[in-house]
Amino acid sequence: MGVADVLKEGPGKAFMLCNEAIVRGALEADVKMVSAYPGSPTTEILDTFSEISPKFDYRMEISTNEKVAIETCAGASMVGMRSMTSMKSVGMNVASDSFFSLSYTGVKGGMVIVMADDPQAHSSQTEQDGRPFGPNSYTPMLEPSDPEEAKRMVRAAFALSEKYGVPVLLRTTTRVNHQSGIVSLEKMDRKPFAKLAWDHPPGRFVTVAESARNFKHALLERTKKIEEEFESSEFNRIVDAGSDVGIIASGAGYNYAVDAASILGIKPSILKLGTTYPLPKGLIAGFLKKLKTVIIVEELSPYLELYVTAIAKDANPAIKIYGKWSGHFSEALEYNPNLVVEGLAKALGLKMPVEYGAILAKAKELKAGLPDRWPTFCPGCPHRATLHALLDATRGMKHILSTDIGCYSMSFLDPLRYGDSLLSMGACLGVAAGMQYAAQEKVIAMIGDSTFWHAGMPGLVNAIHHGDDLTLVILDNEVTAMTGQQPNPGRDYNAGGQAAKPLVLEEVIKAMGITDITIVDPYQVKAAVSPMREALTRKGPNIIISRRACALYADRNKRKRGEVIDTNKVDTEVCKRPYSCVRSFYCPAISIDDGDRKAFITKELCDRCDVCAKLCPYGSIKRREGE
Repeated sequence: MGVADVLKEGPGKAFMLCNEAIVRGALEADVKMVSAYPGSPTTEILDTFSEISPKFDYRMEISTNEKVAIETCAGASMVGMRSMTSMKSVGMNVASDSFFSLSYTGVKGGMVIVMADDPQAHSSQTEQDGRPFGPNSYTPMLEPSDPEEAKRMVRAAFALSEKYGVPVLLRTTTRVNHQSGIVSLEKMDRKPFAKLAWDHPPGRFVTVAESARNFKHALLERTKKIEEEFESSEFNRIVDAGSDVGIIASGAGYNYAVDAASILGIKPSILKLGTTYPLPKGLIAGFLKKLKTVIIVEELSPYLELYVTAIAKDANPAIKIYGKWSGHFSEALEYNPNLVVEGLAKALGLKMPVEYGAILAKAKELKAGLPDRWPTFCPGCPHRATLHALLDATRGMKHILSTDIGCYSMSFLDPLRYGDSLLSMGACLGVAAGMQYAAQEKVIAMIGDSTFWHAGMPGLVNAIHHGDDLTLVILDNEVTAMTGQQPNPGRDYNAGGQAAKPLVLEEVIKAMGITDITIVDPYQVKAAVSPMREALTRKGPNIIISRRACALYADRNKRKRGEVIDTNKVDTEVCKRPYSCVRSFYCPAISIDDGDRKAFITKELCDRCDVCAKLCPYGSIKRREGE
């Protein structure tokens, strides 16, 4: 599994991650433009495209944000090139302004938008269900359940996009994106990259006034034709078991439903939907007519349930429908086979084969004595040092911290519990602007460099224009660290290592009109406190930039250069057990030795940022000599 499998010549088979299968499908479809912003669970799509880009002739950008990414792909597809972008559903919120207009104007070259939901909010601020983007924008939407299907859907989506001149959504979820399986490989019949002539009349892609009204009529007709085509789509299939009990499911829900039926020992008829907008209403109606009971298995909102209920009104008004509205399934969190077994058993009056509730209760009881393990910053993470210095600088100062999306979002978790608001990418500045009007306390906003480039600049412009009294702390760790150290506009390279012009934060900010800029090195943790405290006492808007590379990124580069990564150790002869290194710094490389109860540094975790050494009042933390 990995890039080598994505690059294999077809025909053949390979074992790969679903996100890699999506890339493979795009390569087989001869994609020519790729633009995306990293965000789990789609990050591997961007990373795979980036890693293999030197071997192909497509053009690729790691964009500033999702809106720019979708617009870049739109521009290429308007000319006639095939393009692909990927994003999580909260990223689609950022892109939606252009996305809705794009459905009106349409495209010429095929355009595929991979949009991933994150049930359980594993790596997102909300459990947003992105499926309504399809019907709300009249954009066709396909939904795979496994890597093989995802690859085939990508190829079909490009063809569908060009046939009807419309972008196509490929909606996934975390458990689909990160699923692995056998994928059938076809030949990559790629044509050389070549610019195309613009062969459109003036105003072809302009949606305003009369043209917008005309586009609306056209997209309604287009949707009717696509629905007719979806009635016989290969991605919708019925497993007719001759039962009067049926299940309708899509995506990961289909996988859970099949497993749950097997566990319960039942054989319901199953309608698997792969085209989730426009829905094949005739196919659904025909399926419902044969049933007495239908159960809808879908994560998050009752999207399918709403449409099935409406279709059943005419197709089979007596049918019993079980789903979220009946209380048999929850709208919260992601599903698993156990939860679906429980829902099916309750709906059908079956005995549970296993009392999962009792098992979970016992597991909860067994782990009651174990300490909680919260997500934490990596050893050497500059954000840990920045937060330590900021807490020291604000000691005795009543203040509010409006924070943002990134690794530093973990500041709100134990043991720090530091931070008062977090909404979305770049929101810290707008929220802080409102706070400084309403609150008596000092207002601090905190944002990472990648998030600043993504969506923070408009908020800073607003703060400068209105003279807002706030201090913005920018954590400049050189890369988009949380999603895997992808480059951002502050770096001198882009996807695939291609050269790019770096933007310097303080120069951009000065050009915006702020000269009160304080730059600190968080690894010099004690030296950073005084200038930070002074900056916080001055009237805003002003800026503190805490600059030090992401530890994982820096260590990766050291290994590439063949450099040895030094580590620290605790001199037990000097250590007096003040525990300052663990009580206030919380580095996971530091623990307490069971024997002498002194601090102990795990060699394999430490990367010798030296912050703990600077904080130790006895100087007991030193470099491991001769290792």
